[in-house]
Amino acid sequence: MASNKKYWKSVEELKDSPIVETLSKNEFVEEIATDKFLGDKETLENSSTTRRDFLKYVGFTTAAASLAACEGPVKKSIPYVVKPNDTIPGVADWYASSMADGYDFANILVKTREGRPIQIMPNKEANGTTSARVQAAVLSLYDENLRLKEPTKNNEVIGWNQAEDEIKKALVSLKNANKPVVLLTGTLASPSTHKIIEEFVSAYPNVKHVIYDAVSENGVLEAMQAMHGKRALPNYHLDKAKTIVSFGADFLGDFHGGFEKSYINGRKPETGNMSYHVQFESNMSLTGANSDKRVVVKPSNQVYALLNLYKAITGESVSSKVTPVDAEIKKLATELKKAGSKGVVLTGLNDKNSQLVALAINKALNSEIIDTDNTLNIRQGNDAEVIQLVKDMKAGKVGGLLTYNIDPVYTLPNTADFSEGLKKVSLKVALSTDNNASVDAMEYALPTPHFLESWGDTQFDEVTYGLAQPTIQPLFNTRQFQDVLLNLTGNSTDYYEYLKTYATNTVLNGGSWNTALHNGFYKKEITNATIETNTETQESVLIANVASQLVRATKASAFELNLYTKTGLGDGKQANNPWLQEFPDPITRASWDNYLTISMADAKELDFSNPVKDNGAINGDYAKVSVNGQEVVVPVMIQPGQAKGSIGLALGFGKTFGLKEEMQVGVNAYPLYANMNNIQYNVSIEKVSGTHEFACTQVQKTIAGRHDILKVASLKEYNTVAPKDHHHGWNKPAYVSYDHQEVEANTIDIWDEHNRDMGHHFNLSIDLTSCTGCGACVIACHAENNVPVVGKKEVRVGRDMHWLRIDRYYSSEVETREDAKELGLGRGDMYKALETEAENPEVTFQPMMCQHCNHAPCETVCPVAATSHGRQGQNQMAYNRCVGTRYCANNCPYRVRRFNWFNYANNEEFDFNMNNEYGKMVLNPDVTVRSRGVMEKCSMCIQMTQATILKAKREGRAVNTDEFETACSSACTTGALVFGDINNKEDKVTALVEDKRAYNVLDYLQTKPNVIYQVKIKNTNEA
Repeated sequence: MASNKKYWKSVEELKDSPIVETLSKNEFVEEIATDKFLGDKETLENSSTTRRDFLKYVGFTTAAASLAACEGPVKKSIPYVVKPNDTIPGVADWYASSMADGYDFANILVKTREGRPIQIMPNKEANGTTSARVQAAVLSLYDENLRLKEPTKNNEVIGWNQAEDEIKKALVSLKNANKPVVLLTGTLASPSTHKIIEEFVSAYPNVKHVIYDAVSENGVLEAMQAMHGKRALPNYHLDKAKTIVSFGADFLGDFHGGFEKSYINGRKPETGNMSYHVQFESNMSLTGANSDKRVVVKPSNQVYALLNLYKAITGESVSSKVTPVDAEIKKLATELKKAGSKGVVLTGLNDKNSQLVALAINKALNSEIIDTDNTLNIRQGNDAEVIQLVKDMKAGKVGGLLTYNIDPVYTLPNTADFSEGLKKVSLKVALSTDNNASVDAMEYALPTPHFLESWGDTQFDEVTYGLAQPTIQPLFNTRQFQDVLLNLTGNSTDYYEYLKTYATNTVLNGGSWNTALHNGFYKKEITNATIETNTETQESVLIANVASQLVRATKASAFELNLYTKTGLGDGKQANNPWLQEFPDPITRASWDNYLTISMADAKELDFSNPVKDNGAINGDYAKVSVNGQEVVVPVMIQPGQAKGSIGLALGFGKTFGLKEEMQVGVNAYPLYANMNNIQYNVSIEKVSGTHEFACTQVQKTIAGRHDILKVASLKEYNTVAPKDHHHGWNKPAYVSYDHQEVEANTIDIWDEHNRDMGHHFNLSIDLTSCTGCGACVIACHAENNVPVVGKKEVRVGRDMHWLRIDRYYSSEVETREDAKELGLGRGDMYKALETEAENPEVTFQPMMCQHCNHAPCETVCPVAATSHGRQGQNQMAYNRCVGTRYCANNCPYRVRRFNWFNYANNEEFDFNMNNEYGKMVLNPDVTVRSRGVMEKCSMCIQMTQATILKAKREGRAVNTDEFETACSSACTTGALVFGDINNKEDKVTALVEDKRAYNVLDYLQTKPNVIYQVKIKNTNEA
């Protein structure tokens, strides 16, 4: 039962550490260093203090903050001389477009102000979704430090025409000499670009196009080609699934681009049915954290368990080995057979044979969940061709190399061989948006525009054809990759005209180009002609042979490494994006770092620890990790739920070329990525000297108390037990004693209630069942509300400025301390029980922002009325009234207020996007940039709600149903966050507020928030 669970954020909380207790009582984890501001503290204490000095000392906070609040800079605005016809100052324009940067692919809407893109949202009409990285990509547009600005030859500026003429002559010379030339790109997923490349290859027959994905999914591509004759990723309709079994596939993260929307659509408890999801994994992933049942297992045993599942379902005898989870496998085989075509098996092992076994299981189930017709085109890399290219370069067989938006010097595991081979290539051309180590090694560096400055098309699956359009004039002297190839083939058509002709003649079937461009997409029908299947590449797959090869290749060892990508940085393409660096990892809550995740048991054996300092900061030891002759030294993070004998390390960090010192964080794990395989065996770990300082928020901002924060129930309880049943209810309200009677707390009130039926009254509903913890809402809030980046040092001491955070709680099915005392359990027994639970805890994510309480504790303690309550339900901040006493933050039980300790804009100490002219272009002009000494927090996007009201007023109509939105609710892929006006009975949020799952966090305090949570429901598959 949910009420008996203990929720905890870190291992320290299990130990009842006095540090954690202290932190839970303090809003600000570090005492302010008054002696630094007031001079010599000892002199002050030993002197005969005058009244004036006394007031100076005691009243420092108010005085300093008041001065800071009064020092707002004066900015001169320059009016248009001639106003553009299509721009209305103060009114945002939205453009439908597409993002395809080689790793992230999305159908998007782009918000612009006065010609500047300032935010990205999902194009929901195109079934588009956005991740934290897609949301943050708008900031990468303005990366003055890393963007290439002019074409260069050997680091000297050169004109575009001269560069293209010289490259064309070199290509003709290499063609006449029949010397191989390679065009090396990432996955493009662009039909028109592939056609241009075909024409380029036709003009230069010695050219070969090789596709390289830094984070490979080659295994499933090869398996699909062998079994289905199509080299593409399978699609999954998880919304239709009854039973989902995953072996290390993080499909709520980066596996095949993620399936979070489809997954959550199949997990709606109000329908009475939810898919049953079991996750086998070694690292604690986002998908494992959201599963109904998580089975901790080493990577090698995942392989054997997958084979054993195949045996149990098909009855065939194939090679395998016994695993500790075979009993669970037998149960799941029964479940999958029972689910039949509604069952599905996925695996994240980047190995052809493992993927063939998974495909064979789905074939045996006649699974309707896996779709091998409407496949995905977002990973097309060919590992074998990339490996052969490096060998040919090293052997001097390659005459020319042209690259587009990739960085093999950073991402290849055998980067030394690539760099050595590159010296033997005569023509070296890099076309790239950003400068990087690979571009620097080339003779020609040609700048290409950011996708927000570009025309283009996309084909992420077989149905949705997307279009991309520029939303800003090019910031630098760039030229599109497609235009360069057209020029090199002698085609004088510019890419826009080429694209328009291609789309009109090939895709739109007589449809309007302008309509498709306006919508950002065009839906095609799947026909037999659409499905390209090459039967010649199909193989006669014998799973018995596959299993034998798989068992031979799996080399179980004492330690096995699982390389993965983080939700924030992915493959590292946006490593210079401060929003993403400061974004806390959903699982560990650490930012500005990657680290070696290790189980509690292995950490104890190897003497690794993560001590928590008295200011909430976490430290860690260093480990030397050796794999296949490659070594890296990396800090260690003890991770509850990590499989014993396994370790995890994130790719995408450790980039240094062209990055400012404060952005050069983490360790490059790509050297360990041998054969582009995410699983590495025969790993050795050795503790080395040194202490690492993490920027980790997992113990900071601890909410006071531990009751009524999270509520979790099983699907069976949801369907059979009354939610408010006094003894067994799963959503019991808080009770208080009144007149010697136990009554619901919300029936007792010491406040005079206001009439809130007039006008609008805003509420935000957050469904904990639908929230996966992905963090797209966090970045959307950053972009919309000009939230500053403070850097690793400030995050470490609890001064991050996130208005919205996602708390990650582990939970343990053990008795409460009160029950333990009654049962006579000692602290040792209690800790032992909790430690056992920590080997594989349940995980719940909870978005937490200002709760906009109708009885707000912050409002009553502000001495200058800087924070007050509006009639529309929003707790409002008047920044120019705030004098920084911070009483409001200390009186907030939710720990959601943030104090500006410094000026984060125009400050060399915080050299991020708010400290350069290009970076400031991303700022939202509707939201004030706050000054030092001012308190800030979630405003429930008051600028957006007011804009909606004014728009309706201008158009002479009432606000439409569900027209109100916030940044977080707009960005949420799964629909977990729903915003609206509860005075409009048609708004979706109105029904959610009255739903039987609805509750308020810490409702016994009776703050009466306008943020409502829905109880998390898990399908425990009970009879």
